[in-house]
Amino acid sequence: MSALFRLVGVGGVIAYRALFNWTTPSIFVGTLLVGPLFQLFFFAYLGREFGVADDRFYIVGNAVLTAALACVYGGTMAVANERRFGTLGHVLLSPRSRTAIFLGRVLPYAGNGLLIAASTLTVAALLLGLRIPATALPGLLLALAAASLTCGFFGLTLGALGLRFRDVFLISNVAVALLLLFTGVNVPADSLPAGIRAVGAVLPITHAADAARRLAGGATLGDALPAIGVELAVGVGYAVLAAGLLTVFEAESRRRASLDTL
Repeated sequence: MSALFRLVGVGGVIAYRALFNWTTPSIFVGTLLVGPLFQLFFFAYLGREFGVADDRFYIVGNAVLTAALACVYGGTMAVANERRFGTLGHVLLSPRSRTAIFLGRVLPYAGNGLLIAASTLTVAALLLGLRIPATALPGLLLALAAASLTCGFFGLTLGALGLRFRDVFLISNVAVALLLLFTGVNVPADSLPAGIRAVGAVLPITHAADAARRLAGGATLGDALPAIGVELAVGVGYAVLAAGLLTVFEAESRRRASLDTL
């Protein structure tokens, strides 16, 4: 058991340091901390102009969404960059469980997403004057952590496609756009068509954003726990899907030698 924890924990941290593309502080701050703030401000002021929803709706929703940038792309890079850098074959030759190796890689990216979402929410709340009850902070951290973990496994699912497709980052770009449009972070869910709501219900962020908004509005943790639980269930579903895709595509790549074609 201790060996498994080392494989998941230490292995995930080492892979994070090796594969994470935003390696310099200036790129990290500009891309993952400052950039999402401008998106949040844009939708907050647009919402004020059209009166669709209040500031809390946009600030909290977009703060949860910021976790997707690091976690979805990070989860994708956890697999796709191994192939890009020519080291995937060494990982697949390892006698250890590749499922545990790749699932463990999600944890550093989830922690990164939690940091980004929490900092974005804090800065935006201070600049736009949103008051959040102190009693809501533990629940908000839990909701942000659930969103980050779910986004990480969602990204790993997309990364698993990197064992089969060449340009998996195109898929990631489309997926992030879908999260922006289908999860109700900028448009109230009641205003979305039924089909989009159904798709959004099985995507990351949707339920975590709902829970975070309730907490920021003064609801108790007990009121938000069902939505957080659903978010975690979605994350478990993507973890299982990612593990299945990794196993199937690994076996297929060995049979067809498809990993030799970049």
